[in-house]
Amino acid sequence: MTVEKFTPKQTTTLSNPPKVLSEQAEAQSIHIQELSNDTSKPVKLNAKIGFVSLGCPKNLVDSERILTQLRTEGYDVVPTYNDADLVIVNTCGFIDSAVEESLDTIGEALKENGKVIVTGCLGIKEDEIREVHPNVLSITGPHAYESVVAQVHEHLPKPEHNPYLHLVPDHGIKLTPRHYAYLKISEGCNHKCTFCIIPSMRGKLDSRPVGDILNEAKRLQAAGVNELLVISQDTSAYGVDVKHKTDFWDGMPVKTHMNNLCAELGKLGMWVRLHYVYPYPHVDDLIPLMAEGKILPYLDVPLQHASKRILKLMKRPGSADRTLERIQKWRTICPELIIRSTFIVGFPGETEEEFEELLTFIKAAQLDRVGCFTYSPVAGATANDLPDHIPESVKEERLQRFMAVQSEISAARLQQRIGQEYLVVIDEVNAEGAVGRCYADAPEVDGVVHLNNFFAAEPGDRVWAEIIHANEHDIWGVVIPEDDEGEEDEANS
Repeated sequence: MTVEKFTPKQTTTLSNPPKVLSEQAEAQSIHIQELSNDTSKPVKLNAKIGFVSLGCPKNLVDSERILTQLRTEGYDVVPTYNDADLVIVNTCGFIDSAVEESLDTIGEALKENGKVIVTGCLGIKEDEIREVHPNVLSITGPHAYESVVAQVHEHLPKPEHNPYLHLVPDHGIKLTPRHYAYLKISEGCNHKCTFCIIPSMRGKLDSRPVGDILNEAKRLQAAGVNELLVISQDTSAYGVDVKHKTDFWDGMPVKTHMNNLCAELGKLGMWVRLHYVYPYPHVDDLIPLMAEGKILPYLDVPLQHASKRILKLMKRPGSADRTLERIQKWRTICPELIIRSTFIVGFPGETEEEFEELLTFIKAAQLDRVGCFTYSPVAGATANDLPDHIPESVKEERLQRFMAVQSEISAARLQQRIGQEYLVVIDEVNAEGAVGRCYADAPEVDGVVHLNNFFAAEPGDRVWAEIIHANEHDIWGVVIPEDDEGEEDEANS
């Protein structure tokens, strides 16, 4: 959606009653069924793992890594509680509603299966989990891959499988559709935002070697992925912890810096989409890469507020006037640029005048995609100690006013696309036709392109479409016959 109220995102490979909710789980189920149907020789079925992944894309990548290791060792991955010998729940603990969802999910897994391993961000609060669910087998914190696998070994027999039988594709197990993938470039964060506890859960910034990242990108491309969603807790800070040292990839030196990494990713010919880009000054240097079509002209920059005083209380950088100047400069260099951001309303001490300042800012900024959520106290966040907390009714009222203003902005900006032609990647085909995205749309968080009555496509296919209708969230288009297609716009290629 173009404007959304924040709620924790749940991605799951399990459900009960049995239902396949992921391509990977379906593939694993088919694999098990094929083994069962092979009567030429006795078959010993391996131990089966169920997996539920909660929270953000960073958590999803952690889940993929754990599943890849377990599958490499021969464990089968199944899509239902009933079929699993053990269930792993990768939790989220960012805000109170995420904690509640995680605890509820752990409870559901215990009820439906009985053997549960807990990991992820909420895992740092072991006492809180065991107070509610004392019977879980083990609890670990985020990115504790080896510990999770070790706990599986302790509670399930390690499978016996032919070491020459390749159970995992070269790009690993992915929980996203085959045509796009999340590419995590670092872990942790060095900032001390007062509303956030991510550093206490995931630690300080830890950048991956640039060569490892680029090798993973190449493997994903070889597997059919044509869109990379670059993620981290703080994408802009990539390489700060290693003082932007020079690494090597494909025999060539590459600096461990976001701009250098993006330049190399841009050479692969894939869609490269940047998320969680903290507004450092060097972000300005990425815009020419976007204008040249090297990476997508799409920037996810969490600005959080416009009031200088509130930003200071949040321990966030920024000046509304300076930010507006930068946005204008970015759009001058790259007119196709899509800007997504997130904001918090009802932060402790936020006055009506400061909230109005925020509304004035978003009217001036004319951002394309905006997420907004009310301030929610998080155990351990220093903002909890600030005075003048805002009543829930006032926070909700401000959220609705914010969303009303941004909805009008989003609707007007999407109306400008009518008559334009875009390259659309198909995500699904349903009873009404194909549903996809253009360069302006990140999966799950942004709007979509509806291609009604168009069925001659499969997920991952790309078609050109002319936009004929729009609302405040989505756009509608008609597919342009191949003979009529013009030259591809570099921003869409």
